[in-house]
Amino acid sequence: MPKQGLEQEIIDVLEPIAATRGVDVVDVEVVGASKAPCVRVRIDHADESAPTITLDEVTEETEWISDALDEMDPIPSSFTLEVSSPGMARPLRKPRDFARFAGQTVSVSLVPGEGRRRYTGTLLGIEGDPGAELVALDVDGERTEIALQDIRSCKIKPDFSAAGGKK
Repeated sequence: MPKQGLEQEIIDVLEPIAATRGVDVVDVEVVGASKAPCVRVRIDHADESAPTITLDEVTEETEWISDALDEMDPIPSSFTLEVSSPGMARPLRKPRDFARFAGQTVSVSLVPGEGRRRYTGTLLGIEGDPGAELVALDVDGERTEIALQDIRSCKIKPDFSAAGGKK
């Protein structure tokens, strides 16, 4: 599910540096007004067994991200940089994300085309060869397979049902 345009260019610049620091670039978004947009970079530990990245670690990693973007100069005007953890509604972008978070409830939005464009279900995983991967979901008890390249966005849907305690 590669991103397009500027967001992918930013990912391409950040990922090699992140790998040397043990960091995973989870997602990049460029949002807001074209005159002064916001570049959102979500990061986490590259080691999947490590706990979620802390605020102190995000603060520490922000410096090299800012330096890399200053050198890249992706936006001709000024922009705001936001670096954060992926949060509970973590975006899934890479094939390994779809394998790692199998069993989670996700919401999927597809690129424009014919037919259904939104799905919510349990992520079963990913299969297939590189470039032809299929993401498998259980949607209302039925298996649904979606080509990875057709997914515009996929995010984990947090489950708050157990967080509120007993009723």
